[in-house]
Amino acid sequence: MKNSAEIWDLVEAKREQFFELSDRVWDTPELNYQEKRSMAEHRSMLEREGFRITEGLAGLPTAIMGEAGDEGPVIAILGEYDALPGLSQEAGVAEHRPVEDGGNGHGCGHNLLGAGSLMAATAVKDFLAAHGIKGRVRYYGCPAEEGGSAKGFMVRDGVFDDVDVAISWHPAPFAGVNNPISLACNELSFHFTGRSAHAAASPHLGRSALDAVELMNVGVNYMREHMPSTARVHYAVTDTGGSAPNVVQAKATVRYLIRARDLTDLHALLARVRKIADGAALMTETSVEVKVLSGDANLVGNTPLESLMHGNLERLGPPAFDEKDRAFAEEIQKTLRWDDIKASFDRFGLKPRKDVPLCDVIFPPESGDGTLVGSTDVGSVSWVVPTVQMRGATYAVGTPGHSWQLVAQGKLPAAHKGMEHAAKVMAATALDLIADPALIEAAKADFRDRLAGSPFVNPIPDDVEPPLDISAHS
Repeated sequence: MKNSAEIWDLVEAKREQFFELSDRVWDTPELNYQEKRSMAEHRSMLEREGFRITEGLAGLPTAIMGEAGDEGPVIAILGEYDALPGLSQEAGVAEHRPVEDGGNGHGCGHNLLGAGSLMAATAVKDFLAAHGIKGRVRYYGCPAEEGGSAKGFMVRDGVFDDVDVAISWHPAPFAGVNNPISLACNELSFHFTGRSAHAAASPHLGRSALDAVELMNVGVNYMREHMPSTARVHYAVTDTGGSAPNVVQAKATVRYLIRARDLTDLHALLARVRKIADGAALMTETSVEVKVLSGDANLVGNTPLESLMHGNLERLGPPAFDEKDRAFAEEIQKTLRWDDIKASFDRFGLKPRKDVPLCDVIFPPESGDGTLVGSTDVGSVSWVVPTVQMRGATYAVGTPGHSWQLVAQGKLPAAHKGMEHAAKVMAATALDLIADPALIEAAKADFRDRLAGSPFVNPIPDDVEPPLDISAHS
């Protein structure tokens, strides 16, 4: 308890500079692999705090790592700072009011995520230095979580190979240890090539790539009845081949995001989708080129780490929100439906309650049934390093992810308090691991047991380059 209290004090001692860091990143929302200003802000903070800095990890211009300490175990704390398109929104107003029409916005709270993780790493650094303890803490600034799978490329490049334990968090309506269930995924483009012709004078000479795209989509939609209920398939036509109806379209492209509960199911489902694409090409006498853009593995849990983190959450208790925080959260809730609010409780295995604008509990481990989950590139890290992730309460209960309401709350005192709360839990967990090697060994033993007989196959093939120009859309 003494160590916990001291590390919490170290987090509090520098809270204002990290709140300001989070706000600056919020002010300059940047998409996948374009987070130049956001990364620069994190680099400046790493320099100010005396971390040893490595840039351009895995060939990614906006990936950065800062390390502090000497010898001993290596504890990684993972951060992110990418935003989302089309979610521009003024801060602190409970109505839809974009700053810039069509602009970007931090609709997943990654401005808080990166700053909070660096806040935790800095507190651990300061504690190790003050007590002369052997151990290394690393902050990993990871770009492009929103559909870019940057951590998957970093895993493929061996960036985490010497890490003993990885710790992360994500903004949420409630605080607790994340139930380690996510969907493995691949994002691919299917580019069809045919032959153009005059649609009236010589239609028999044309071979429509757009027809192939439409037939592929029909085939995938028929497949939905015959795939696992936990799987998800989404698509968007990104190139129709033109806008003139009197020309047979010689090219067309559709982008697919394919998700499944684990890597085995993902690879099987992906093979089926590829066959449908081949069939569409065969039916239309076109050709199809498939390009993998990104991919995430599913999360691998770790019971010793989750128990350790939950203990720190229980000791700390929920974030200390005040009446002003709750009053604004109530204004946000007025823009939502009861279904939105109920869904927040359901996702974390909590009984729905009315008149609860902000988190007031620590949800228990393994909460929620995991039926409505997305994908995260933290999953790929969890296949190569024992990993634990928490949820930090930073916004009103019921706020949908990737919404203007979430962006509006990103600079509020409640968001800062939730970020600080998460930093305290992560810092205390990291310190416990460094102080007790047996905890690290228990985590590694659990890691080995879970993956025995299940070799990791990175969903990003070796020949796929990072999609540095990819649009964000996870």
